[in-house]
Amino acid sequence: MKVLLVNGSPHKKGCTNRALEEVAKVLEAEGVEAEIFWIGNEPIGGCVACGACSNGGTCAFGGSVVEFQKKAREADGYIFGSPVHYASASGNMTAFMDRLFFSESRAEGGSTFRLKPGAVVCSARRGGTTAAFDQLNKWLTISEMPVVSSRYWNMVHGSNAEQVEQDEEGLWTMRALGRNMAYLLKCQEAARAAGIELPEREAGVFTNFIR
Repeated sequence: MKVLLVNGSPHKKGCTNRALEEVAKVLEAEGVEAEIFWIGNEPIGGCVACGACSNGGTCAFGGSVVEFQKKAREADGYIFGSPVHYASASGNMTAFMDRLFFSESRAEGGSTFRLKPGAVVCSARRGGTTAAFDQLNKWLTISEMPVVSSRYWNMVHGSNAEQVEQDEEGLWTMRALGRNMAYLLKCQEAARAAGIELPEREAGVFTNFIR
């Protein structure tokens, strides 16, 4: 079993990464492989609805999105982390998520993420975390992903990784998230071993309100 953890911060070793490291440490202790994927700090353009991803489900613009897609198709669970910018996920992370989830939804046979556990993590100096947390969770729920909860909303506070060390409750929350993610993955593994199949996927119906 493997979980991919996405660092959506422009700082590779900043607050968001420190939160993800705490989750990864627990996952590894529970026997689950964990890898932190940094999206980088080069500008990531948003989705332009070109439709090219309809042919194979891969984003036509490449970059970190496609690099992650290749890894994602072999993973069992996902945690998406972002700093808070103006009470929202970072601009690069928002563009990354748009392109990633839209192109994956176009893949033959359905998205890589369907019915795979997912969670989100936010970091902030002070406020805006719950708004960004709600924003990020929407990509998961539209993709039929079981959302893994923790003992509180998944957030840490501080202006740098060293300050996050002082947020003992935030790190406690990260550890609980890691344990809960590992548990759900093991439950899914047990279900597969017992021959329990995934729910049938119904053909989509798209209704426009303006006709």
